[in-house]
Amino acid sequence: MRAVDDNQSMPTSPRERPGPWIAIAAVLGATVVALRMEGRIWWCACGGWQPWISNVWSEHCSQHLADPYSLSHMLHGVFFAGLFALVFKSRVPVAWQLAMAVTAAAAWEILENSAFIINRYRTETMSYNYLGDSVVNSLGDIACCGVGFVVARRLGWKWSIVLFIAIELAMLALIRDNLTLNVIMLICPVRAIREWQSAGHVPG
Repeated sequence: MRAVDDNQSMPTSPRERPGPWIAIAAVLGATVVALRMEGRIWWCACGGWQPWISNVWSEHCSQHLADPYSLSHMLHGVFFAGLFALVFKSRVPVAWQLAMAVTAAAAWEILENSAFIINRYRTETMSYNYLGDSVVNSLGDIACCGVGFVVARRLGWKWSIVLFIAIELAMLALIRDNLTLNVIMLICPVRAIREWQSAGHVPG
């Protein structure tokens, strides 16, 4: 991952090279279909149209366009930018790397909204009221991943690491959760971590 210094460093416009953008559009369309087949609703059942929900303990979390966890999805994009830069270097155009990042994010959204992962969140993490994402929230999460990818490509690897750590620490301080803890609690739950997170429960 590096700062922009040539024509290959950032995704080209859809008009110049439409292939990656067509692929992204197809992935997003397929994701919507898959989420609807999983029973995901389009938007929060409450009917409120706020685009942002700040309280992660609220039943509205993961039901509107964005919430604090959107920052974690942005970090997914930062991670993919670094990984793909190391693996593919300049052999794969950056626009196609972005398409791959979006595809990975979409695959996770479909898996995350499966009964298995929803139950895993409810039993092992602080998200014990989690019932899955709305379709719009999932699309917002995928978009955040794409934004994270583009930002990381512009910043270069050093500042991307700084950004990653800063967001992780900010989330830890504000909501007692972040990408690192989320991965730990999904793979190998630690009771002490869940108890500490639950102590910060804010009704909503």
